[in-house]
Amino acid sequence: MNRNLAWTAWALLAPALILVLGVAVYPVVRTLVLSFFTQNLSTNLEPVFSGLYNYQRLLADGHFWETVIRTLIFTGFAVGSELVLGLAAALAVHHSPFGRGLARTAALVPWVLPTAALGLGWIWIFNDQFGVVNDLLIHAGMLSKPIAWLGRPDTAFTALVLADVWKTTPFITLLLLAGLQTIPVQLYEAASIDGASRWQRFVQITLPMLQPTIFVAVLFRALQSFGIFDLVYVMTGGGPGGATETVAIYTYRNFMRYLDFGYGAALLVAGAGVLSVLTGGIWLVLGRSNGGDR
Repeated sequence: MNRNLAWTAWALLAPALILVLGVAVYPVVRTLVLSFFTQNLSTNLEPVFSGLYNYQRLLADGHFWETVIRTLIFTGFAVGSELVLGLAAALAVHHSPFGRGLARTAALVPWVLPTAALGLGWIWIFNDQFGVVNDLLIHAGMLSKPIAWLGRPDTAFTALVLADVWKTTPFITLLLLAGLQTIPVQLYEAASIDGASRWQRFVQITLPMLQPTIFVAVLFRALQSFGIFDLVYVMTGGGPGGATETVAIYTYRNFMRYLDFGYGAALLVAGAGVLSVLTGGIWLVLGRSNGGDR
């Protein structure tokens, strides 16, 4: 009887397992296998086994490592800004006596809008001729003439960070707001009776109790930011002069523009390795204080 139940359970699970294997596992295995082959226009798109050649080429590819460093810097600035702004917004909404439901709904709007459409909107906002950013800064006396925000390496990078922060801060806000609502009110009442100030209650109660939520939010957003593609592709395409080229953009170009599939697969594997290291670093910094190393 138990054996029949087990077979029935596996039979019911089989369609879902096959779907997962086909959608998730097969592409990963296929990419890993392809990274050991040379397959590009010079080989007439026929795969030729080349062993570790693609990885040797990757290690010597200075441009790839520049994109890795640039993407890590982007991730640090974006996630750090989103965490600070999201925490401030979550605290403001949590302590607001009214409008919480409206605030939650409004916070979802930037997050759910298509990133490509938002990217086009930010192109207009940062336009050097009729963009609203230049207009506001000139009227405020901070600029004497318009700046081509997306045409200069330093300002283009800043514009991308601002656009990403605007889109994803609401997501962090909602996560942290959910975490704040799980903290028992009795803890704050007891701290107030003991004479703790608002800052002391924040440092000694709010932050420690929010650490699990902060860990999840930072991990999730760091993985997303490192793999950013659509916003960069729409706003700058990786330019000017490769100043905003991320790992995803560089990999895309090798795959789709140069049709170098073997090397593109190696870049994907290397990117996954960097993501694993990044995840481990976040776990050591935030997960350990969470009791995650127990």
